[in-house]
Amino acid sequence: MSRSRLFASLCGLVFLLNLARIIFAPLLDVIIAEFSIGEATAGLLVTLAWVGSAFPRLPTGWLLTKVPRHSVVIGSGAILAVAAGFAATATSVRHLMVGAFLMGVASGVYFVSANPFLSELYPDRVGHVIGIHGAASQIAAVIAAPLVVLTLLVDWRLSLWAIAVGAAVVTAYTGLAAARTELPRAGIEDRNFVAGALSEWRIIVTALAIVGIASFIWQGVFNFYELYMQSKGLSPRAAGLMLTIVFAAGIPAFYFGGDLADRLPRVPYLLGIVGTFAGTLLVLTTVNGLFGLIVMSGVIGFVIHALFPATDTFLLDTLPDSTRGSAYAVFSSMWMFTQALGSFALGIFIEDGYSYDAVFVGAALFLGATTLGLVVLERTGRLPS
Repeated sequence: MSRSRLFASLCGLVFLLNLARIIFAPLLDVIIAEFSIGEATAGLLVTLAWVGSAFPRLPTGWLLTKVPRHSVVIGSGAILAVAAGFAATATSVRHLMVGAFLMGVASGVYFVSANPFLSELYPDRVGHVIGIHGAASQIAAVIAAPLVVLTLLVDWRLSLWAIAVGAAVVTAYTGLAAARTELPRAGIEDRNFVAGALSEWRIIVTALAIVGIASFIWQGVFNFYELYMQSKGLSPRAAGLMLTIVFAAGIPAFYFGGDLADRLPRVPYLLGIVGTFAGTLLVLTTVNGLFGLIVMSGVIGFVIHALFPATDTFLLDTLPDSTRGSAYAVFSSMWMFTQALGSFALGIFIEDGYSYDAVFVGAALFLGATTLGLVVLERTGRLPS
Protein backbone atom coordinates (compact mmCIF):
# COMPACT_ATOMS: atom_id res chain seq x y z
CA MET A 1 0.00 0.00 0.00
CA SER A 2 2.82 2.45 0.83
CA ARG A 3 4.43 1.88 -2.56
CA SER A 4 1.06 2.46 -4.22
CA ARG A 5 0.71 5.79 -2.44
CA LEU A 6 4.22 6.78 -3.44
CA PHE A 7 3.49 5.79 -7.03
CA ALA A 8 0.27 7.85 -7.01
CA SER A 9 2.19 10.88 -5.76
CA LEU A 10 4.74 10.44 -8.55
CA CYS A 11 1.92 10.36 -11.11
CA GLY A 12 0.68 13.68 -9.71
CA LEU A 13 4.16 15.14 -9.82
CA VAL A 14 4.84 14.05 -13.41
CA PHE A 15 1.53 15.60 -14.46
CA LEU A 16 2.64 18.98 -13.08
CA LEU A 17 6.16 18.69 -14.50
CA ASN A 18 4.96 17.93 -18.01
CA LEU A 19 2.37 20.69 -17.71
CA ALA A 20 5.22 23.06 -16.87
CA ARG A 21 6.92 22.26 -20.20
CA ILE A 22 3.73 22.71 -22.21
CA ILE A 23 1.91 25.58 -20.49
CA PHE A 24 3.77 28.39 -22.30
CA ALA A 25 2.61 27.37 -25.78
CA PRO A 26 -1.10 28.19 -25.22
CA LEU A 27 -0.07 31.32 -23.26
CA LEU A 28 1.94 32.85 -26.11
CA ASP A 29 -0.78 35.18 -27.39
CA VAL A 30 -1.33 36.83 -24.02
CA ILE A 31 2.41 36.92 -23.25
CA ILE A 32 3.08 38.68 -26.57
CA ALA A 33 0.48 41.31 -25.65
CA GLU A 34 1.60 41.59 -22.01
CA PHE A 35 5.29 42.16 -22.72
CA SER A 36 5.04 43.69 -26.24
CA ILE A 37 7.33 41.10 -27.84
CA GLY A 38 7.46 39.52 -31.29
CA GLU A 39 6.81 35.96 -32.37
CA ALA A 40 10.51 35.09 -32.50
CA THR A 41 11.02 36.09 -28.85
CA ALA A 42 7.85 34.24 -27.88
CA GLY A 43 9.10 31.14 -29.71
CA LEU A 44 12.39 31.38 -27.83
CA LEU A 45 10.45 31.37 -24.56
CA VAL A 46 8.85 28.00 -25.44
CA THR A 47 12.18 26.64 -26.67
CA LEU A 48 13.87 27.52 -23.38
CA ALA A 49 11.47 25.30 -21.44
CA TRP A 50 12.50 22.33 -23.62
CA VAL A 51 16.20 23.24 -23.61
CA GLY A 52 15.92 23.40 -19.84
CA SER A 53 14.48 19.88 -19.85
CA ALA A 54 17.43 18.55 -21.85
CA PHE A 55 20.17 20.52 -20.06
CA PRO A 56 20.35 18.75 -16.65
CA ARG A 57 19.98 15.13 -17.75
CA LEU A 58 23.67 14.22 -17.84
CA PRO A 59 24.49 16.04 -14.58
CA THR A 60 21.50 14.35 -12.97
CA GLY A 61 22.83 10.98 -14.06
CA TRP A 62 26.07 11.75 -12.24
CA LEU A 63 24.11 12.97 -9.20
CA LEU A 64 22.23 9.67 -9.05
CA THR A 65 25.53 7.89 -8.37
CA LYS A 66 25.89 10.01 -5.21
CA VAL A 67 22.34 10.64 -3.99
CA PRO A 68 19.33 8.27 -3.60
CA ARG A 69 16.85 8.35 -6.47
CA HIS A 70 13.91 9.48 -4.35
CA SER A 71 15.86 12.44 -2.98
CA VAL A 72 16.56 13.70 -6.50
CA VAL A 73 12.88 13.22 -7.43
CA ILE A 74 11.81 15.29 -4.42
CA GLY A 75 14.41 17.91 -5.35
CA SER A 76 12.93 18.21 -8.84
CA GLY A 77 9.51 18.95 -7.34
CA ALA A 78 11.02 21.64 -5.12
CA ILE A 79 12.73 23.22 -8.13
CA LEU A 80 9.43 23.26 -10.00
CA ALA A 81 7.55 24.92 -7.13
CA VAL A 82 10.14 27.70 -6.85
CA ALA A 83 10.61 28.13 -10.60
CA ALA A 84 6.87 28.32 -11.36
CA GLY A 85 6.39 30.87 -8.59
CA PHE A 86 9.34 32.86 -9.95
CA ALA A 87 7.85 32.81 -13.46
CA ALA A 88 4.43 33.85 -12.13
CA THR A 89 5.96 37.04 -10.68
CA ALA A 90 7.69 38.00 -13.94
CA THR A 91 7.90 41.73 -14.63
CA SER A 92 9.94 41.39 -17.83
CA VAL A 93 10.27 38.84 -20.61
CA ARG A 94 13.83 37.98 -19.47
CA HIS A 95 12.48 37.24 -16.02
CA LEU A 96 9.84 34.98 -17.57
CA MET A 97 12.45 33.23 -19.75
CA VAL A 98 14.56 32.37 -16.73
CA GLY A 99 11.48 30.97 -15.03
CA ALA A 100 10.55 28.91 -18.11
CA PHE A 101 14.09 27.53 -18.35
CA LEU A 102 14.12 26.53 -14.67
CA MET A 103 10.69 24.90 -15.00
CA GLY A 104 12.16 22.85 -17.85
CA VAL A 105 15.20 22.00 -15.70
CA ALA A 106 12.87 20.57 -13.05
CA SER A 107 11.30 18.22 -15.60
CA GLY A 108 14.68 17.04 -16.89
CA VAL A 109 15.90 16.26 -13.38
CA TYR A 110 12.67 14.41 -12.66
CA PHE A 111 12.48 12.14 -15.68
CA VAL A 112 16.09 10.96 -15.40
CA SER A 113 15.67 10.10 -11.72
CA ALA A 114 12.03 8.98 -11.55
CA ASN A 115 11.98 6.46 -14.40
CA PRO A 116 14.81 4.28 -12.98
CA PHE A 117 13.23 4.69 -9.54
CA LEU A 118 9.88 3.40 -10.82
CA SER A 119 11.49 0.42 -12.55
CA GLU A 120 13.13 -0.52 -9.23
CA LEU A 121 9.95 0.02 -7.21
CA TYR A 122 8.08 -2.43 -9.45
CA PRO A 123 10.74 -4.65 -11.09
CA ASP A 124 8.18 -7.26 -12.17
CA ARG A 125 5.86 -4.76 -13.90
CA VAL A 126 8.17 -2.16 -15.41
CA GLY A 127 6.16 -1.56 -18.57
CA HIS A 128 2.86 -1.40 -16.69
CA VAL A 129 3.97 1.28 -14.22
CA ILE A 130 5.90 3.25 -16.85
CA GLY A 131 2.76 3.22 -18.99
CA ILE A 132 0.49 4.52 -16.21
CA HIS A 133 3.09 7.12 -15.24
CA GLY A 134 3.35 8.22 -18.88
CA ALA A 135 -0.42 8.44 -19.21
CA ALA A 136 -0.52 10.78 -16.20
CA SER A 137 2.09 12.92 -17.94
CA GLN A 138 0.16 12.87 -21.21
CA ILE A 139 -3.03 14.14 -19.55
CA ALA A 140 -1.17 17.41 -19.00
CA ALA A 141 -0.69 17.79 -22.77
CA VAL A 142 -4.44 17.38 -23.31
CA ILE A 143 -5.66 19.81 -20.64
CA ALA A 144 -3.00 22.53 -20.97
CA ALA A 145 -4.98 24.65 -23.44
CA PRO A 146 -8.36 24.33 -21.62
CA LEU A 147 -6.62 25.17 -18.33
CA VAL A 148 -5.17 28.34 -19.84
CA VAL A 149 -8.57 29.35 -21.20
CA LEU A 150 -10.06 28.89 -17.73
CA THR A 151 -7.35 30.84 -15.90
CA LEU A 152 -7.53 33.70 -18.42
CA LEU A 153 -10.93 34.51 -16.93
CA VAL A 154 -8.96 35.73 -13.90
CA ASP A 155 -5.28 36.27 -14.81
CA TRP A 156 -2.86 34.40 -17.09
CA ARG A 157 -0.41 34.12 -14.18
CA LEU A 158 -2.90 31.98 -12.31
CA SER A 159 -1.91 28.94 -14.38
CA LEU A 160 1.72 29.34 -13.24
CA TRP A 161 0.68 29.84 -9.62
CA ALA A 162 -1.44 26.69 -9.85
CA ILE A 163 1.63 24.72 -10.97
CA ALA A 164 3.74 26.26 -8.16
CA VAL A 165 1.24 25.50 -5.40
CA GLY A 166 0.41 22.07 -6.78
CA ALA A 167 4.11 21.18 -7.02
CA ALA A 168 4.73 22.27 -3.42
CA VAL A 169 1.83 20.18 -2.09
CA VAL A 170 2.53 17.06 -4.16
CA THR A 171 6.28 17.22 -3.47
CA ALA A 172 5.65 17.42 0.27
CA TYR A 173 3.34 14.41 0.06
CA THR A 174 5.90 12.51 -2.05
CA GLY A 175 8.54 13.11 0.60
CA LEU A 176 6.18 11.88 3.30
CA ALA A 177 5.20 8.79 1.28
CA ALA A 178 8.87 7.99 0.56
CA ALA A 179 9.73 8.24 4.27
CA ARG A 180 7.00 5.70 5.07
CA THR A 181 7.94 3.26 2.29
CA GLU A 182 10.55 0.54 2.27
CA LEU A 183 12.52 1.71 -0.75
CA PRO A 184 14.46 -0.56 -3.14
CA ARG A 185 18.23 -0.81 -2.81
CA ALA A 186 18.72 -1.80 -6.46
CA GLY A 187 20.68 1.30 -7.41
CA ILE A 188 23.24 1.34 -4.61
CA GLU A 189 25.90 -0.29 -6.81
CA ASP A 190 25.53 2.37 -9.52
CA ARG A 191 28.39 4.57 -8.30
CA ASN A 192 30.58 5.24 -11.35
CA PHE A 193 28.74 7.37 -13.90
CA VAL A 194 31.24 7.26 -16.78
CA ALA A 195 32.15 3.60 -16.40
CA GLY A 196 28.51 2.60 -16.02
CA ALA A 197 27.45 4.42 -19.18
CA LEU A 198 30.41 3.17 -21.24
CA SER A 199 29.82 -0.42 -20.20
CA GLU A 200 26.31 -0.29 -21.67
CA TRP A 201 27.15 1.55 -24.91
CA ARG A 202 25.72 -1.23 -27.11
CA ILE A 203 22.29 -1.02 -25.46
CA ILE A 204 22.33 2.80 -25.62
CA VAL A 205 23.33 2.86 -29.30
CA THR A 206 20.79 0.17 -30.17
CA ALA A 207 17.95 2.09 -28.52
CA LEU A 208 18.97 5.33 -30.24
CA ALA A 209 19.24 3.57 -33.60
CA ILE A 210 15.73 2.15 -33.25
CA VAL A 211 13.85 5.16 -31.84
CA GLY A 212 16.07 8.17 -32.60
CA ILE A 213 14.96 8.81 -36.19
CA ALA A 214 11.28 8.19 -35.37
CA SER A 215 11.28 10.67 -32.49
CA PHE A 216 13.26 13.19 -34.58
CA ILE A 217 10.59 13.01 -37.28
CA TRP A 218 7.74 13.12 -34.76
CA GLN A 219 9.07 16.28 -33.12
CA GLY A 220 8.80 18.07 -36.45
CA VAL A 221 5.41 16.56 -37.28
CA PHE A 222 3.61 17.49 -34.07
CA ASN A 223 5.08 20.99 -33.77
CA PHE A 224 3.87 21.81 -37.29
CA TYR A 225 0.76 19.63 -37.10
CA GLU A 226 -1.73 22.49 -36.91
CA LEU A 227 -0.14 24.26 -39.89
CA TYR A 228 -0.09 20.96 -41.76
CA MET A 229 -3.79 20.45 -41.11
CA GLN A 230 -4.48 24.00 -42.32
CA SER A 231 -2.55 23.23 -45.50
CA LYS A 232 -5.10 20.45 -46.06
CA GLY A 233 -7.92 22.99 -45.94
CA LEU A 234 -8.98 22.87 -42.29
CA SER A 235 -9.81 26.00 -40.30
CA PRO A 236 -7.43 27.01 -37.49
CA ARG A 237 -9.95 25.77 -34.90
CA ALA A 238 -10.38 22.41 -36.65
CA ALA A 239 -6.61 22.11 -37.02
CA GLY A 240 -6.20 22.69 -33.29
CA LEU A 241 -8.77 19.96 -32.66
CA MET A 242 -6.70 17.52 -34.72
CA LEU A 243 -3.65 18.18 -32.54
CA THR A 244 -5.78 17.68 -29.41
CA ILE A 245 -6.89 14.31 -30.80
CA VAL A 246 -3.25 13.36 -31.37
CA PHE A 247 -2.40 14.13 -27.75
CA ALA A 248 -5.59 12.54 -26.35
CA ALA A 249 -4.79 9.30 -28.19
CA GLY A 250 -1.52 9.25 -26.27
CA ILE A 251 -3.28 8.60 -22.94
CA PRO A 252 -4.48 5.05 -23.76
CA ALA A 253 -1.33 4.53 -25.85
CA PHE A 254 0.91 4.96 -22.80
CA TYR A 255 -1.23 2.59 -20.73
CA PHE A 256 -1.63 -0.21 -23.27
CA GLY A 257 1.81 0.35 -24.79
CA GLY A 258 3.44 -0.14 -21.42
CA ASP A 259 1.45 -3.32 -20.77
CA LEU A 260 2.42 -4.75 -24.15
CA ALA A 261 6.07 -3.90 -23.49
CA ASP A 262 5.93 -6.30 -20.53
CA ARG A 263 4.43 -9.09 -22.63
CA LEU A 264 6.22 -8.91 -26.00
CA PRO A 265 9.88 -9.32 -27.05
CA ARG A 266 11.36 -5.86 -26.53
CA VAL A 267 13.36 -5.19 -29.71
CA PRO A 268 10.81 -6.66 -32.19
CA TYR A 269 8.06 -4.70 -30.40
CA LEU A 270 9.99 -1.43 -30.74
CA LEU A 271 10.72 -2.11 -34.41
CA GLY A 272 7.05 -2.91 -34.99
CA ILE A 273 5.97 0.43 -33.49
CA VAL A 274 8.51 2.40 -35.51
CA GLY A 275 7.56 0.62 -38.74
CA THR A 276 3.86 1.20 -38.06
CA PHE A 277 4.53 4.88 -37.40
CA ALA A 278 6.28 5.16 -40.79
CA GLY A 279 3.25 3.54 -42.44
CA THR A 280 0.68 5.75 -40.68
CA LEU A 281 2.64 8.89 -41.55
CA LEU A 282 2.67 7.80 -45.19
CA VAL A 283 -1.10 7.17 -45.12
CA LEU A 284 -1.71 10.54 -43.44
CA THR A 285 -0.27 12.34 -46.46
CA THR A 286 -2.92 10.75 -48.70
CA VAL A 287 -5.93 11.73 -46.55
CA ASN A 288 -7.79 15.03 -46.98
CA GLY A 289 -11.38 14.71 -45.71
CA LEU A 290 -12.32 15.79 -42.18
CA PHE A 291 -13.44 12.33 -41.05
CA GLY A 292 -10.32 10.70 -42.46
CA LEU A 293 -8.06 13.25 -40.76
CA ILE A 294 -9.82 12.70 -37.42
CA VAL A 295 -9.26 8.94 -37.71
CA MET A 296 -5.65 9.24 -38.83
CA SER A 297 -4.85 11.82 -36.14
CA GLY A 298 -6.07 9.34 -33.54
CA VAL A 299 -4.18 6.44 -35.10
CA ILE A 300 -0.87 8.24 -35.51
CA GLY A 301 -1.16 9.72 -32.01
CA PHE A 302 -1.74 6.27 -30.52
CA VAL A 303 1.11 4.63 -32.42
CA ILE A 304 3.80 7.20 -31.72
CA HIS A 305 2.95 7.60 -28.04
CA ALA A 306 3.15 3.82 -27.56
CA LEU A 307 6.82 4.18 -28.52
CA PHE A 308 7.79 6.06 -25.36
CA PRO A 309 6.83 3.52 -22.65
CA ALA A 310 8.18 0.74 -24.88
CA THR A 311 11.53 2.52 -25.14
CA ASP A 312 11.78 3.18 -21.41
CA THR A 313 10.81 -0.40 -20.61
CA PHE A 314 13.45 -1.74 -22.98
CA LEU A 315 16.18 0.37 -21.37
CA LEU A 316 15.15 0.14 -17.72
CA ASP A 317 14.34 -3.57 -17.72
CA THR A 318 17.43 -4.53 -19.74
CA LEU A 319 20.06 -2.51 -17.89
CA PRO A 320 21.44 -4.11 -14.71
CA ASP A 321 21.12 -2.48 -11.29
CA SER A 322 24.78 -1.46 -11.27
CA THR A 323 24.51 0.77 -14.37
CA ARG A 324 20.80 1.57 -14.80
CA GLY A 325 20.78 5.20 -13.62
CA SER A 326 24.01 6.19 -15.38
CA ALA A 327 23.26 4.54 -18.72
CA TYR A 328 19.64 5.73 -18.77
CA ALA A 329 20.72 9.33 -18.12
CA VAL A 330 23.12 9.24 -21.08
CA PHE A 331 20.46 7.75 -23.35
CA SER A 332 17.80 10.21 -22.17
CA SER A 333 20.06 13.20 -22.75
CA MET A 334 21.08 12.11 -26.25
CA TRP A 335 17.50 11.21 -27.14
CA MET A 336 16.15 14.58 -26.00
CA PHE A 337 18.71 16.56 -28.00
CA THR A 338 18.06 14.38 -31.06
CA GLN A 339 14.32 15.07 -30.84
CA ALA A 340 14.83 18.80 -30.38
CA LEU A 341 16.42 19.13 -33.83
CA GLY A 342 13.38 17.71 -35.65
CA SER A 343 11.33 20.92 -35.81
CA PHE A 344 14.32 22.93 -37.01
CA ALA A 345 15.05 20.42 -39.79
CA LEU A 346 11.43 20.39 -40.95
CA GLY A 347 11.31 24.18 -40.92
CA ILE A 348 14.34 24.31 -43.23
CA PHE A 349 12.67 22.06 -45.81
CA ILE A 350 9.39 24.00 -45.68
CA GLU A 351 11.20 27.35 -46.09
CA ASP A 352 13.06 25.89 -49.07
CA GLY A 353 9.72 25.40 -50.82
CA TYR A 354 8.96 21.73 -50.19
CA SER A 355 5.37 20.87 -49.30
CA TYR A 356 4.48 19.19 -46.01
CA ASP A 357 3.29 16.12 -47.88
CA ALA A 358 6.54 15.83 -49.82
CA VAL A 359 8.67 16.13 -46.67
CA PHE A 360 6.52 13.67 -44.71
CA VAL A 361 6.52 11.12 -47.54
CA GLY A 362 10.30 11.33 -47.74
CA ALA A 363 10.62 11.02 -43.97
CA ALA A 364 8.26 8.02 -43.85
CA LEU A 365 10.09 6.21 -46.64
CA PHE A 366 13.49 6.87 -45.05
CA LEU A 367 12.24 5.68 -41.66
CA GLY A 368 10.70 2.59 -43.23
CA ALA A 369 13.96 1.74 -45.01
CA THR A 370 16.10 2.14 -41.88
CA THR A 371 13.60 0.09 -39.86
CA LEU A 372 13.74 -2.68 -42.44
CA GLY A 373 17.53 -2.69 -42.15
CA LEU A 374 17.28 -2.95 -38.36
CA VAL A 375 14.79 -5.81 -38.68
CA VAL A 376 17.34 -7.71 -40.76
CA LEU A 377 20.00 -7.10 -38.10
CA GLU A 378 17.62 -8.23 -35.36
CA ARG A 379 16.61 -11.40 -37.19
CA THR A 380 20.28 -12.32 -37.69
CA GLY A 381 21.05 -11.78 -34.00
CA ARG A 382 23.18 -8.66 -34.44
CA LEU A 383 21.20 -6.39 -32.12
CA PRO A 384 21.52 -6.75 -28.34
CA SER A 385 18.26 -7.64 -26.59
